[in-house]
Amino acid sequence: MHRIALVLHDTAMLYEVAIASEIFGADRPDQGPANEWYDIVACTADGAPHPWLPHLRTVGYAEIARVDTVLVPSADELDDGVDPSLVDALVAAQARGARLAALCTGAFVLAAAGVLDGRVATTHWMHADELARRYPQIDVRPDILYVEDGEVLTSAGKSAALDLCLHLVRRDYGAAVANAMARRMVVPAHRTGGQAQFITPPVAPRSPGGLAPTLEWARARLDQPLTVADLATHAHLSPRQLARRMQTELQTGPLHWLHRQRLARAQELLERTDASIDQIANSCGMGTAATLRRHFHRALSVTPTAYRTTFRLTGDPQLGP
Repeated sequence: MHRIALVLHDTAMLYEVAIASEIFGADRPDQGPANEWYDIVACTADGAPHPWLPHLRTVGYAEIARVDTVLVPSADELDDGVDPSLVDALVAAQARGARLAALCTGAFVLAAAGVLDGRVATTHWMHADELARRYPQIDVRPDILYVEDGEVLTSAGKSAALDLCLHLVRRDYGAAVANAMARRMVVPAHRTGGQAQFITPPVAPRSPGGLAPTLEWARARLDQPLTVADLATHAHLSPRQLARRMQTELQTGPLHWLHRQRLARAQELLERTDASIDQIANSCGMGTAATLRRHFHRALSVTPTAYRTTFRLTGDPQLGP
């Protein structure tokens, strides 16, 4: 039986705790022998039961050093120090060869314990820069769903935490069991860790003197072959001045911003319409389906068709602006 410790640290967040409890604390989806599934315990600082998980056996942090896998859910207060006894237990677990997995900002807890030193890791894209700033010895990858570096795993935001948990089931019990669990939870059976986080593109500045009018003008014409010179002309700036202004206001350059807007338009049309890949390529200014597929896969590590399968919304199937 595979033993798992779910760490209920002081700032643990309910969503990731519930995900781990649901996946690893549920009956095996194919109804196999009980001794072939997980034995999960909750770990608190004092060993007292936690109101979120009254159905789980609860032990102190010391038990972390004796299990096979340690799960650290996201942290709500990133500025709080980590309990020294938790740090000691995580270090001991790693030294013993346990598998350690952090869900979302739980990566900050593993980082504080030194578990991520010299490793590749990820976290929610909104906090990736902060993780890299605080812990420069970690190779932080902000644009992937989850990453496995030896026996240490980290994930991005909430849905990626679910992906990582299912990945662990797949590693331990095979694809059939993981897929059965995914079907029961009505979620995609497998999203690879290298797939990019679906990050919201930077929004246009809203100050009256900013670039908002030009950026909105460009968004309304993504089906056209816009150039940096076109944007600069509309903004009454030279291309160099435009580049400086965009870097200051949006932290990106004109070409990169325009490319991201085209991809964002493609994502929206894939989610909301039944338009063909060729139609979407034309509508977002990519020209051909082949060009759209190439740029889409390069940016998001999935094909447009796979993206549509995962994120397709119900509603008006017509191609819109």
